[in-house]
Amino acid sequence: MTKADLIDEVARQVGLTKKEVTAIVEATFTIMSSALREHEKVQIVGFGTFEPRRRNARSGRDPRTQEVIQIPESWSLNFRPGKQLKDAVTGKRKGGRGRRAKGELAHPR
Repeated sequence: MTKADLIDEVARQVGLTKKEVTAIVEATFTIMSSALREHEKVQIVGFGTFEPRRRNARSGRDPRTQEVIQIPESWSLNFRPGKQLKDAVTGKRKGGRGRRAKGELAHPR
């Protein structure tokens, strides 16, 4: 799915114009990007968590010369999917484990 596909689908589902939805999506991405640039975690419950992670400086080896080099500190972005997203992708049914109807016994006799 592309950003254009996302905008089309949101516009269809909520009944707004594509122009209005485009402004909302752009603002959402801008706000999320700004927070991540400041090394803040962005958590969307049910969907997942975007988290910047610092990689410490370390020694490495140049594969051509085998010379030891210093690799500077850097940042990477990690995404951890939320339970609802994981369940939707893996096909697990809604409700989770161990759920029973009210009054239903765990081990019927």
